[in-house]
Amino acid sequence: MPIYTSSEAEESNGHSGKFFGRDRSLHATLGGGQVADILLWRNKSLSAALLLGFTMIWFLFEVVEYNFVSLVCHVTILVMLMVFITYTAARFTDWDLPDFHEITIQESVFRWLYRKLNFILIRFYEISSGENLIQFFLVIVALWITSVAGNYFSSLNLLFFCVICLGTLPALYEEYEKEVDHLIRKGKKDATKMMKKFDSEVLRKIPRGQVKEKKRK
Repeated sequence: MPIYTSSEAEESNGHSGKFFGRDRSLHATLGGGQVADILLWRNKSLSAALLLGFTMIWFLFEVVEYNFVSLVCHVTILVMLMVFITYTAARFTDWDLPDFHEITIQESVFRWLYRKLNFILIRFYEISSGENLIQFFLVIVALWITSVAGNYFSSLNLLFFCVICLGTLPALYEEYEKEVDHLIRKGKKDATKMMKKFDSEVLRKIPRGQVKEKKRK
């Protein structure tokens, strides 16, 4: 028998019971595009290549202590030599190489970035407004823990840790979605009880002065 019921949260609040109350699949929540495919390992070769690439960057900077400017210059030199050799060899063969002017960044990439930045800003203002006190305190605690961890780890290590989390946690969550949602619902329920108890035993007992009515002139 399962250790939880799938409709427990739906009957109590009318929500779907999924993480953050979403009613769509995790793939659709993450945008449904190539970024979601990478985070959820739908394109395993590309996801593994990106994760391996970030791991190599972390290894060069943190372990080998490679200088950033030197690395950029050496990588640029290497890429230039590869392009030069490729196009030089193509003159003596029948290789059909793309035109330089066709190798550009698509505008859709920037539109996606702008949408994500606007979404993050809107969520930041919504959480900061205090409409949902639980989310507000959770974000404050998470930021405080991150700031404490920043005193003991370098920025590169923290960035690499975030990349590893982005490359593994969404796929693991999709694999064990029901179990994780059950634990989140239970934790949210316990946190709500604690907040109500704190409000009734502490906040409501704080004396407040009476508001004086303004005299009409």
